[in-house]
Amino acid sequence: MADNLPAEFDVVVVGTGLPESIIAAACARSGQRVLHVDSRNYYGGNWASFSFSGLLSWIKENQQKTDTGDECEDWRKLILENEDVISLSKKDRTIHHVEDFCFGDQDSAEDVEEAGALPKPPVFGAAGDHEGVAQELEKERPAAESGESGPQSRDPDQAPGAEPASTAEGNGTEITSEGESSRSSALGESALEPGKAEAASSESSALEPKKIAYSQIVREGRRFNIDLVSKLLYSRGLLIDLLIKSNVSRYAEFKNATRILAFREGKVEQVPCSRADVFNSRQLSMVEKRMLMKFLTFCLDYEQHPEEYQEYENSTFARFLTTQKLTPSLQHFILHSIAMVSETDCGTLEGLQATKKFLQCLGRYGNTPFLFPLYGQGEIPQCFCRLCAVFGGIYCLRHPVRCLVVDKESGRCKAIVDHFGQRISANYFIVEDSYLSESTCANVSYRQISRAVLITDKSVLNTDSEQQVSILTVPPEGPGKPAVCVIELCSSTMTCMKDTYLVHLTCPSTTTAREDLEPVVLKLFNLNTEEEMENEELEKPRVLWAVYFNMRDSSGVERNAYDGLPSNVYVCSGPDAALGNDCAVKQAETIFQEMFPTEEFCPPPPNPEDIIYDEDEIAPEEAGFSSSPEPKPESPTEESGSGGSTAVKKEDDEE
Repeated sequence: MADNLPAEFDVVVVGTGLPESIIAAACARSGQRVLHVDSRNYYGGNWASFSFSGLLSWIKENQQKTDTGDECEDWRKLILENEDVISLSKKDRTIHHVEDFCFGDQDSAEDVEEAGALPKPPVFGAAGDHEGVAQELEKERPAAESGESGPQSRDPDQAPGAEPASTAEGNGTEITSEGESSRSSALGESALEPGKAEAASSESSALEPKKIAYSQIVREGRRFNIDLVSKLLYSRGLLIDLLIKSNVSRYAEFKNATRILAFREGKVEQVPCSRADVFNSRQLSMVEKRMLMKFLTFCLDYEQHPEEYQEYENSTFARFLTTQKLTPSLQHFILHSIAMVSETDCGTLEGLQATKKFLQCLGRYGNTPFLFPLYGQGEIPQCFCRLCAVFGGIYCLRHPVRCLVVDKESGRCKAIVDHFGQRISANYFIVEDSYLSESTCANVSYRQISRAVLITDKSVLNTDSEQQVSILTVPPEGPGKPAVCVIELCSSTMTCMKDTYLVHLTCPSTTTAREDLEPVVLKLFNLNTEEEMENEELEKPRVLWAVYFNMRDSSGVERNAYDGLPSNVYVCSGPDAALGNDCAVKQAETIFQEMFPTEEFCPPPPNPEDIIYDEDEIAPEEAGFSSSPEPKPESPTEESGSGGSTAVKKEDDEE
């Protein structure tokens, strides 16, 4: 199948993470011939999202790492005498210390079959085309998550690859469903028909919480879309601006984060962050409300009042807050829930900038600064892959690259050799950090990210509405310990089954993920089985299943840290520990501008109506510029009680 690939491209991209996908889209949009390959059988790399059974397969793969030997050396015949090779890694070494735990009766799920892609919740015991869980672990990802098994050019109107199992449900997001039967673009209607059932059963569920068994999680595994990296989109952040500018936003839907939470004195409470929230809050006295509004107003234009903070420029932001006539509770809210910065490491200017960014993002699409992509963070790289495919990019999953071929005289990379033994030439090469060999990265010092994913039976802070997307920052346990970011997702985000919540915990690593995060999990959740629960633990959400793992943070690594890297080979980092995606967008734009300094980065796509075709040319639909069959709603925000979604568009009155 490799013989079907052209032997020459302008740009070869190895890895389908977010920065690589953005670069591939930008290059294809500027007219470059792009080959985008990944040795994995799913899109996204460490930015991917999985169904529950897909995640179990990923866990098993990373717990039983074995290095694959080089079965065939015939490809070395393709290397000339005046050429060197830079071998690439055959195994991903970015994930460590993977531990998963089931807090229910795991034996009861042994014979349970995972339901297929059903438009409605399955009727237990109904006949259908199901596969056993054991078979699913081996078959699901290649069948439902991968794109094509070999290289082939994409039809411009076709998605860049079959969606992962996370989007293989009947109501997948637009990025992978345009070629299928049309569905409503406002996911308020299509996202959750179960939402109607939720509303109807809210009274009974409030009186008697439903008991979720592990067998139900296995059976409803396709309802889960579990992110390897947990992030939110700032509504005025670089990624949202890029999605709007490039019109990639039409490939996905988003939901507002509905509330900001704080953990103080052993309790979780909601933080008032907008003007309306402040004045409607019952937590704050009238004096505190005035104090908070005065300080937040100052933060919006703090540059105009340098006399207020110049004296504290060399001190921490926490120290500066103590001088601003703020009560301890207000200082806690601002530091941990609005600025979301470190109490000991963050300077005054950095804290003021973070607070200003938070405030500027309020109100653009909702009552908080954040958006979350329906079906998970893994949708975003696929959106940019689709844009690349629309403009002629070629995609190959399960396509490892053996080495980079370097010319000895010029020191530039000339080609790659793939695992089929085909040599493919290009002018520029983009490689994701995890593909580089240990010898290339010998002098690189990596940081680590501690991650945990929990499936729970109720929210950390129950309110009248069950459908809440919450963000909570838990302060450090002690000196030298990091703050932990907690993001709790409800079923209307299309990331978990009904009556469950998906909870992501993230922090910079100081040790293994479990040792970093389990103390926070014990504060917020109950890990005991139902029989072992005590009275004081009944109010805490019960953890049904959990996984801990450490992920490499390769952001911030200087180019000269890599040994022997040619000048036309660019390295993209994996996910960082920050809440937003600015690092990935900045990196992608910087690399693109270094390669093509005269080209615009991801310009808006042409309007199909403005394209003039000669009589002999093909129809507009066949040229790759056909408009989406599902038009987006005109209003930038569309909320419903349980499953409202947001179409990210630029407001007419924004400027």
